[in-house]
Amino acid sequence: MSTVNIHAAKTHLSRLVEKAAAGEEIIIAKAGTPLAKLGPLAANEQRTRRLGCLAGRITIPSDFDAPLPDHVIDAFEGR
Repeated sequence: MSTVNIHAAKTHLSRLVEKAAAGEEIIIAKAGTPLAKLGPLAANEQRTRRLGCLAGRITIPSDFDAPLPDHVIDAFEGR
């Protein structure tokens, strides 16, 4: 883990982001005081969606796509 001054971080942001993407954690400091940490995204944040994972757990009513009542449409349209 390396520490970089905020001015240097602004100047070399592209390089620092590449290092972070490669797995390195970088502390960004101002006048020697740590302010932020730049690091790689966690693997669990890049999950893929699994289709059908709620099959059998939810039901969609038969009138799901029925027209809305007039008073609801009026409310949306500000009448």
